[in-house]
Amino acid sequence: MRRKGPVVAIDGPSGSGKSTVSRNVARKLGFRYVDTGAMYRAFAVAASEEGIEAEDDETLKRFTENVEMSFDDNGHIYVDGRDYTHRIRTPLADRLSSLVSTKGFVRERLVFLQRRIGEEGCVIMEGRDIGTVVFPDADVKIFLVASQKVRAERRYRELKEKKIAQGASQEYILKGIEERDRRDTERSHSPLRRAEDAVLIDTTELSLEEVERKVMEVIRGRLKEWK
Repeated sequence: MRRKGPVVAIDGPSGSGKSTVSRNVARKLGFRYVDTGAMYRAFAVAASEEGIEAEDDETLKRFTENVEMSFDDNGHIYVDGRDYTHRIRTPLADRLSSLVSTKGFVRERLVFLQRRIGEEGCVIMEGRDIGTVVFPDADVKIFLVASQKVRAERRYRELKEKKIAQGASQEYILKGIEERDRRDTERSHSPLRRAEDAVLIDTTELSLEEVERKVMEVIRGRLKEWK
């Protein structure tokens, strides 16, 4: 299937600024925004609500085989027709998704679903393995990074603003990020790493507007027709 438009892959660890920047850039370009991290969180929460333990590979695999996921025009995420948008931005969802995302059969199914969405083209797709696994032939690849301390601070502020911190301290969140980084980089299936042809942007000391400006410069430099 030939894509109907370009695919922009924005990868990086949790808290590097991927989601907000990707969403804003997609809006400015008139592209569709796809948060693949949200897909893993929604999948993990949905499985948990079915009473499936993350360590129960046999039952989890059966659940995985036929699961369907989609986004509506407002960016809401659905698992088998149920809206999970407001249930996935919690420390628990982060922990559950970190556990299930290490499993090859889960990643295979979700990568299949992500490719199906992305093949429509004109999409900003953000995650951890978009430029290396999901769309290694993406038209533009960007890799965002930031220090673990700054990423924990950002995540803590986000949870506080949304009033879903659930008593989690910044230190607790930092430990979670450290553990997530370890799992993401050491997992055998689709580890977090920068694609060789991805543009690296360190967001540690940059404002949101500065990061967006740099990302837009990269995209417009690669996609001349979208200037």
